[in-house]
Amino acid sequence: MHHRTSRRALLTAAAVTAAAAATGAVAPGAAAEESAGPATHDRLGRLVSRMTLEEKVGQLFVMRVYGHSATDPDQADIDANLTEIGVRTAAELISTYHVGGIIYFAWAHNTRDPHQIAELSNGIQRAGLAERTPVPLLISTDQEHGIVCRVGEPATLMPGAMALGAGGSLSDARLAGRIAGAELAAIGIRQNYAPDADVNVNPANPVIGVRSFGSDPQSVAGLVAAQVKGYQSAGIAATAKHFPGHGDTNTDSHTGIPYIHHTREQWAELDAPPFRAAIAAGIDSIMTAHIVVPALDASEDPATLSRPILTGVLRDELGYDGVVVTDALNMEGVRTKYGDDRVPVLALKAGVDQLLNPPDLAVAWNAVLAAVKSGEISEARIEESILRILRLKAKLGLFRDPFVSRRGVDRVVGIPSHLAAADRIAEHTTTLLANPGSLLPLSRRSHRNILVVGADPASPSGTTGPPTGTLAAAFDELGFNATALSTGITPTQAKITEAVAAAQGKDAVVVGTYNVSMTSSQRTLVRSLAATGVPVIAVAIRNPYDIARLDGTGYAASLATYSWTDVELRAAVRVIAGVARPEGKLPVPVQRADDPTQVLHPVGYGLTY
Repeated sequence: MHHRTSRRALLTAAAVTAAAAATGAVAPGAAAEESAGPATHDRLGRLVSRMTLEEKVGQLFVMRVYGHSATDPDQADIDANLTEIGVRTAAELISTYHVGGIIYFAWAHNTRDPHQIAELSNGIQRAGLAERTPVPLLISTDQEHGIVCRVGEPATLMPGAMALGAGGSLSDARLAGRIAGAELAAIGIRQNYAPDADVNVNPANPVIGVRSFGSDPQSVAGLVAAQVKGYQSAGIAATAKHFPGHGDTNTDSHTGIPYIHHTREQWAELDAPPFRAAIAAGIDSIMTAHIVVPALDASEDPATLSRPILTGVLRDELGYDGVVVTDALNMEGVRTKYGDDRVPVLALKAGVDQLLNPPDLAVAWNAVLAAVKSGEISEARIEESILRILRLKAKLGLFRDPFVSRRGVDRVVGIPSHLAAADRIAEHTTTLLANPGSLLPLSRRSHRNILVVGADPASPSGTTGPPTGTLAAAFDELGFNATALSTGITPTQAKITEAVAAAQGKDAVVVGTYNVSMTSSQRTLVRSLAATGVPVIAVAIRNPYDIARLDGTGYAASLATYSWTDVELRAAVRVIAGVARPEGKLPVPVQRADDPTQVLHPVGYGLTY
């Protein structure tokens, strides 16, 4: 810490005192959670009554901002902020637009390491409390774990949703949420856009896939509820997404507008159960989907902008009165039908509370301001949303003390007991799909020399991998002699030839496959390696559907890990080596590649030894 710490501490104390005076909140150090009784409601109502209209509008927005620091980001990040938002820093964003929340992204350079994130969070809170009406911010991120992860190592990385679905353990899902939530809270992130409550019934889904717990609505519902309880027991807000259900689409809502053609009855049976379970578990926030569901809204407005879906179904039918946050408003799925000035206004009219990441904040913010001034949206309507947001901030204890400490980071983030729990949970998820000749478990006496080849996609968190290197290192740790060779997601003939040459004299080859299609050269790689006579172990490092596309390639064993973060890959190696037994069961069916109407492996399938 630098020499200005004492002055900063004084400013911090003054800011907290100002916020406490404004809300009647108690001093820092009290219990973490504010009771949501009438007294709190009255205090928050008084706080809202002191806000200007501009401050009220700002509370509705959750915005991205570039930089590792709230006041002193790198010049490139200042330039990006000026270009995209018209402000230089996070602090300036808060003073200009009075935003109620900020979302962290790795690509925005918000998440370098835990101490830096904690300091960024504190700087954001200091800026919020320096406002004319002091209000703490709700800092959020997408920390689903698995393939969507913004905070990387040395924080603990847990198995993702479909891996937890394969493990099938509610206590593991709850524990993963509690550990992940505690680590987020320690760095100042208090709203997590997880768990994913989509039921992935479409193997071709390009945007959800392994982000879902599985294809069975009841199983997904149980795991969603367990994760909600885990996250929220750690003092952060969980967010079930993407309402009313994004699991059965072959369009990515980042790039287009997906249609879900479920009937009302199919929606109630397939998509609704996890959201009902989340609400029953006391979920703090629910995220909307930029999808069209004609059975729920004949106007074919995306759900984010649909009053029949958000107010009619979510609020009235499911009885949800928590915070509703949009999916990111810079995604194409919500921008297809209406202009960027109409989207935030229509979202509020539909029943949304938080407007997440508009492409142009000035356009969105001014459009909402104009809509209130013209009477299109009443001030009472936005105050209803502001009170929901403030009640959540009060519940999370942010009015008492929004700050975090270096000591708190060191005591919680990436500690040995958390890392050991992640390893233990991951071991329960690895799924053995084929072992026809009983090659596995692999003995280091008979199969000591191993070649590891395959796809090396970029780490979901930017801090793990590459997968081939991680797998090889894990084998070495267990007494094998492993060599890594990256062959890529689309191996060239030259790479395949190189891999075949490298396999000579090896006792086994491990191939990490990544979303294999029927035309993928990954199939040629596996077939060519198997033709050498060296036994090939195929490890699907993302979608478990790979095994169907590898039929006839001659592999000797096949496993699924559901993600390529280190914790899942290391667990797979322990299973291959027999240090751990395979316990995972498929949480989705795998259809035959030559006839998708036929199931190759059903839900619940998984071998063991």
